Amino acid sequence: MAENPAVAAIQDDLRKRGVKYVIGAYVDIHGAQKGKVVPIEHMQHMAAGSERYTGYALDGLGQAPNEDELASVPDLSHIIQLPWEPKIAWTPADLTFGGVPYPLSTRVALKAQLAKAADMGFGFNLGIECEIFLLRQAADGSLQTPDPNDRLIKPCYDIPSFVSNFAWLDKVSTTINALGWDLYSLDHEDACGQFEFDFAYADALTMCDRLTFFRFMAKHYAKEEGLIATMMPKPFADRTGNGAHFNMSLRDLASGANIFACDPKDDPRGLGLSETGYHFIGGVLRHGRALCAAFAPTVNSYKRLVRQGAMGTFSWAPVFNSYGSNNRTNSVRVPAGGGRCESRNADGSVNPYLAAALVLAAGLEGIRDKVDPGQPNEDNLYELTDAARLDRGIAFLPQTLEEAVEAFAEDPLVEATLGKGLRDEFIRYKTAEWQEYHLTISPWEIARYSHMF
Repeated sequence: MAENPAVAAIQDDLRKRGVKYVIGAYVDIHGAQKGKVVPIEHMQHMAAGSERYTGYALDGLGQAPNEDELASVPDLSHIIQLPWEPKIAWTPADLTFGGVPYPLSTRVALKAQLAKAADMGFGFNLGIECEIFLLRQAADGSLQTPDPNDRLIKPCYDIPSFVSNFAWLDKVSTTINALGWDLYSLDHEDACGQFEFDFAYADALTMCDRLTFFRFMAKHYAKEEGLIATMMPKPFADRTGNGAHFNMSLRDLASGANIFACDPKDDPRGLGLSETGYHFIGGVLRHGRALCAAFAPTVNSYKRLVRQGAMGTFSWAPVFNSYGSNNRTNSVRVPAGGGRCESRNADGSVNPYLAAALVLAAGLEGIRDKVDPGQPNEDNLYELTDAARLDRGIAFLPQTLEEAVEAFAEDPLVEATLGKGLRDEFIRYKTAEWQEYHLTISPWEIARYSHMF
């Protein structure tokens, strides 16, 4: 095989930095990382697609046992040397089949949608807020807050509980900044044991790669502390859940300018958003119920998407397909200052590539069709009467994974964006997930019914 000079330069640099092995990582339909590892000496072969995979052994790739293998091609522009094990480099990878990108690979699907945006002159900016629980697993398997003093009814922004978990927080934060992601804020979030990391937005593909690596990194550093880190949407019924809010804008590929930006005084709605930005939101709302399946893709997700549930206060989670200003009871929010919109549906279990592909497709349709999202909602929608909600034309988001998958299956945008193969695989796996959950007898049912009847 002829040596690729660009790969050789990266290979030589990694050797000098002590790297001995390279992981080519892609994600399955759930967003879980998969991949193979090669010694640095074989990096040229890996870059040419030498690492082959039996697709039938993985969820969501649509292959039967008799079919030829898939291969992965690493994206060496996004390579990361593991801070905790510098002998290993990690790089995201795209699946191929027969030498061409494989359309059932969700990273490939996002790249295809980004190309469609580029045809319209747009780049897609994305920032994902990383909410995550740091917990201890007890001998009985239950999850507990590691700091016994972290037990306030409203623990958001609590400084003592932040400092008591500083060792883990510092490791994660130091790594984020060392990687050049520009961490600009972190805090104790709204639930006991919950924290949030906010770093600078990037192009959508880069941001999705970063979320994938963040999960890997945060879990590793928790394990070093003898703890567990999880972005599971709702680990506790009586606490708020983990969002992964998508902060979105489009940029002009020619100038780099933010197409959503607008002086609030020039915006009749007063949110500081251009008409293109409002049309993008209009498309997101048009397909909001179907998008929910990608943003919130697990059974557990819908324990988070409630107004209050078992909690003593409101949940902060969206339950309505609506938008507004800096009002967190909407599913789509325009933060103070405008220039971007935030989808609050997304949670910590999201496959970011899949969700980003679909929400971008919905927003671009909104721009093409000039979809008007209506007037923003400024009041507390949790307290809105059904009559008032219907009068405004505000629909509920799906309330179970089953309902979300049904909306996903019925929306033609999904197949147009993902192709029939990836659409059908998502429906198949998520329907099976719902059915498995529904057929499980829970401890709650035993406790409630076994002595009642």
